[in-house]
Amino acid sequence: MTAPGRRSSTFTRLLRHGFTDASAAERLLDSAELMPVRNDPVLLEALGATADPDQALLGLVRLLEAQPDPTARRELLDTLIAAKPLRDRLLGVLGASAALADHLARHPRDWHALVTYEPRDLHPGVEEFERGLAEAGDPVSLRVAYRRCLLSIAARDVCGTTNVAETAAELADLATATLRAALALARAAAPEDAALCRLAVIAMGKCGGHELNYVSDVDVIFVGEAADGADEGKALRAATKLASHMMRVCSETTVEGSIWPVDANLRPEGRNGPLVRTLSSHLAYYQRWAKTWEFQALLKARPVAGDIELGEEYVTALEPLVWQAAERENFVVDVQKMRRRVVENIPAAEVDRELKLGPGGLRDVEFAVQLLQLVHGRADASLRSGTTLDALQALAAGGYVGRQDAVQLDDAYRFLRSMEHRIQLYRLRRTHLVPEDDADLRRIGRSLGLRVDPVAELTREWRRHTAVVRRLHEKLFYRPLLDAVAQLAPGEARLSPEAARERLVALGYADPAAALRHLEALASGVTRKAAIQRTLLPVLLGWFADSADPDAGLLNFRKVSDALGKTPWYLRLLRDEGAAAENLARVLSAGRLAPDLLMRAPEAVALLGDGDGGGLEPRGRDHLEQEILAAVGRADGAVQAVTAARGVRRRELFRTAAADIVGSYGTETHPAEADQGALVDLVGAAVSDLTAATIAGTLRAVVRDGWGEELPTRFAVIGMGRFGGHELGYGSDADVVFVHEPREGVDEREAADAANKVVSEMRRLLQIPSADPPLLIDADLRPEGKSGPLVRTLKSYEAYYRRWSLGWESQALLRAEPVAGDEVLGRRFVELIDPLRYPARGLGDEAVREIRRLKARMEAERLPRGADPKLHTKLGPGGLSDVEWTVQLLQLRHGHAEPGLRTTRTRAALAAARAAELISAEDAEILDEAWVLATRVRNAVMLVRGRAGDTFPSDGREVAAVGRYLGYGDGMVGDMLDAYRRTARRARSVVEELFYAG
Repeated sequence: MTAPGRRSSTFTRLLRHGFTDASAAERLLDSAELMPVRNDPVLLEALGATADPDQALLGLVRLLEAQPDPTARRELLDTLIAAKPLRDRLLGVLGASAALADHLARHPRDWHALVTYEPRDLHPGVEEFERGLAEAGDPVSLRVAYRRCLLSIAARDVCGTTNVAETAAELADLATATLRAALALARAAAPEDAALCRLAVIAMGKCGGHELNYVSDVDVIFVGEAADGADEGKALRAATKLASHMMRVCSETTVEGSIWPVDANLRPEGRNGPLVRTLSSHLAYYQRWAKTWEFQALLKARPVAGDIELGEEYVTALEPLVWQAAERENFVVDVQKMRRRVVENIPAAEVDRELKLGPGGLRDVEFAVQLLQLVHGRADASLRSGTTLDALQALAAGGYVGRQDAVQLDDAYRFLRSMEHRIQLYRLRRTHLVPEDDADLRRIGRSLGLRVDPVAELTREWRRHTAVVRRLHEKLFYRPLLDAVAQLAPGEARLSPEAARERLVALGYADPAAALRHLEALASGVTRKAAIQRTLLPVLLGWFADSADPDAGLLNFRKVSDALGKTPWYLRLLRDEGAAAENLARVLSAGRLAPDLLMRAPEAVALLGDGDGGGLEPRGRDHLEQEILAAVGRADGAVQAVTAARGVRRRELFRTAAADIVGSYGTETHPAEADQGALVDLVGAAVSDLTAATIAGTLRAVVRDGWGEELPTRFAVIGMGRFGGHELGYGSDADVVFVHEPREGVDEREAADAANKVVSEMRRLLQIPSADPPLLIDADLRPEGKSGPLVRTLKSYEAYYRRWSLGWESQALLRAEPVAGDEVLGRRFVELIDPLRYPARGLGDEAVREIRRLKARMEAERLPRGADPKLHTKLGPGGLSDVEWTVQLLQLRHGHAEPGLRTTRTRAALAAARAAELISAEDAEILDEAWVLATRVRNAVMLVRGRAGDTFPSDGREVAAVGRYLGYGDGMVGDMLDAYRRTARRARSVVEELFYAG
C-alpha cells in the first residue's frame, strides 16, 4: 500500500513511459479486463512506444470490454503478450487513431486482421484488397470491410513497416478495390443497365497518381460506350445511373459512416457537364475547349475500374494532347495563376497552418514537378509518371532538376506527407491544417519518432521543411539552366540546348537564345564572381520571370554585373543582404526608366541593400539641398556645378523609382503597399523636393559664376502646377514663374538683365545633353503666357494682376509655391496672390461659367487625335483634369472662408473640402481614388517606357508591365483596363454633379 501523499511506483513508471494522465492510466490498468497482464512489463513498454500511450491504453480496454466472452478476451490478451508483431501493430494503431479505435470497439473481432505477419502481407496490392472486400454485399458491409483493410495499412504505417510513399500507394490500391466493389454493387442492383453499356472509371488526382491520403476525395472521370447492338443514348443513360449509384455507395453516410466522397468535377465542363461521356466526346472537348489546368490534371489519369480496355483507350487517345499542353499560349501564366488562386482562397487565419496549400506546402512541390513534366515530357517519355516522387526522381536522373535539389525536395515532401497522414489518421477526417493544440502536436511528433520534446521538434522540422520547399520551388526551374551553360561537372546529366530553350520559353522568356547567352556569360568559369552568380541566378531568374519582361531583367542584370562585377562590395551585397537581390531583380525587370538611371551610374545599386529597404527611403528637401549646395560649392565653374547637381538628381530619381517599384510589386518579406495613395504621395513629394533642390543648386551655381556671392536683384523661383502642388511625376517638366526685385541702388534695367541671364543660363545648363536626364523648365504659366517677359518684378506682377488678370490665371495661382531663391521675396509673392486665388467674396456666377466654358473647350480641343478618351488619364472623363478642376473650383469659391482649402496639394484640398462638408465623404473618396489611379498609371507608363505618356501603352508587354505595377497578375490586362474605366466613370459622374451642375 502506498503511503498517503506519496506516488506509487506504477504512477512514476507510467510518467516515465510517456503517459500524460498517469492517474487515469492507473485506474485503467486496475480494471478487471487487464488484471491478468497488469504487471507484465512487456505491455507497459509497448504502450510507451506508441504515439499516445493514454489513448492506446483506453482503446485497448474498450476493445477488451467489447469482446463477446471471456474466452475471446483471453485469446486477445494471450496473443497480445506473446506476439510482438500484433502487439506493435494493434497498440500502434490505437495510439495513433481514435477513429480506428472506435471501429475496433464496434467490431471487436477485426483485431484478427492484424495478426497475420507474412512477407506477402507486407505490401498488399489491388488483388489482396479485392479479396478483403469480396464478402461485402451491401454499402454497410463494404464500409466495415474497407475499415478492416485500412487497419492493416495504418498498422504497417505507424510501425514503420512501410514508408510514406508505400502507404500512399496502398491507400490508392485500396481505393481502386473499393471503387470496383462499389461498381459491382451498382451493377448487381441494375443488371439491365449493366448489359446496355461499357463503363470505365478513370482515377484522377492522388488516387490516379498512386499517392492517396488516408482521407481524401477520390477524383474520377467516367467514360461510357454502348455495348454491342445497344442504342448510344440509352447506353449513356444507363452508364450515368451506374456511375451515380457507384458514387453513392462510397459517399453516402450509413450507420458505419461513409468511405470517402467520389468527386467527378474534373470531368469536361465540371459540374455543368454530363457525368458520363463517350470517348469521342471527351476527345472533342479536350481538342477544342479544355484549359491548361485540365491537361495538367490528366497527368495522373489512370483506368482503375469497370471496362479497363475502354479506360486504356481513353488514356491512349488523350496522352498526345497532354504532352502538347506546354505549347499552348499562356501555358505557364495559366499554371501560375491557378497556383496563386489556390493560395489566395486560403483564409488568412489558416495560411500559416495549411500543410497542403500554403507557401512551402505540398502543392508547391506538386505544381513544380507537374510543370516541369509538361515542359519536358514532350520529348522525354521517362518523365511521364503520375506519382510525384517518381516523377521528381526521373527529372533528377535526366538532368532537368539538380540532384541535390531533388534529394532535399524529396525529403521535405515525404516529411510533409507523413505529417498529413498522421493528422488525418487520428479522426479519419479530411484536413490539411496543422492542429494548434499541444496534445495533438505531441501525438503527431511522437508518431514520427520525435520523442525528446515532440511539440518543439515537430514544429522546428515542419518549418524547416516548408522553408526548403519555398527556397527550392523557383530554384528548381533555373539551376539546371545554369548547369547546362556552365558545364562545370563533366559526366553529370544536364539539359540539352533544346530542353533549355523549351524551359525558358515555358517560363516566359521571349528570346531564349539570348537568355542562354546571358546565362553563359554570367555563370561560366571558375572565378569567385561566377561562383557567386551561379548561387544568385536561380533565385533572380525566378523573380525576373515574375515580371512582365523577364528578358529585359536578365539583360539588365548582365549589364550591371559587367559594370560592377570586379567591385568587391557588389556581389557581396547581393549575396549577403537578402533584400538587395530581390529589390534589384524587381527594379531591373519593371521597365526602362529605373535600369536606364542605374546604368548611368551602376554604383547606385548600393541603395538597394541598406537593411530592410531603408536605403530606398527618399531623402527630404533639406537633406537634398544641403548635399547639392555642398557639391556646387566644391565645383570649378557653373557647368561642373550643375553637372554635380544633376548627378545627385539622377541618383535620387533612381532611389525614388526603386522605392516605388519595390513598394508596388512587394517582396517575399514585405507585401506590396496596400495604400496606393501613399505611393503616389511618396513619388510626388520626392520628385518635387528633388526638383526644387536641383533648381536651388543650379541658381546658386549660375549666380556665383556670373556675379559672385550676390545677384544685383533679389530673385525667387515659384513652383506652379504639379511642381507647386508637390505632385511631380517622373516625366514631368518643372512649371515655374520667376520673380525679382532690384536691390537698393541698382538700376532696374541692370537688375532685369541679370535676372533674365540667370533664367536663360539655368535653363541651358539643366538641358545640356549628358548621361543625366535633363530637367526642363516651363514658364508658360507666367502672365501673358509665351508672349510675356520670362521674369517680372514683384511690382510688375502686382500691376498686371490688378488690371489684366484672367480667371484661368487665378486658378493657376492656386498651386503657386516658392521653391528656390530669396525666401522673403517668395513669401511676399504669395501674399500678393492670396487675394486672387482665395477671393473674399468667392466667385461670381459669370466667373464660374467662364471656368466651365474653358474646361469644356479644353476637353474638346486638346485631346490627341485617335486617343481613346476613356483611357486618357489627363484629359479623359474622370481623369486628372476633371478631378483637379473640380477641387480648384471649390478652392476658388470657398478658400477665403475655409483655411484648410488654402493648400497647393490636390488630395489635401479634397480632404479639406470633405472636412468642411462641401463635398460628401463618398464623392470625395471617388474623386480621390480616380486621381490616385490616374497618377499611378502615368507614373507606371514613365517607369515602363522611359518616356512620359497620358494613356496606356499599346505594346502587349508594356501594358502588361503597367498592370504588374498596379497589382494585376499575368493575363489580367483586361481587368486592369475595365477597372480604370469603371473608376473614371464613377468620378466623371461626381464631376458632372459638382463642377458642371453644382
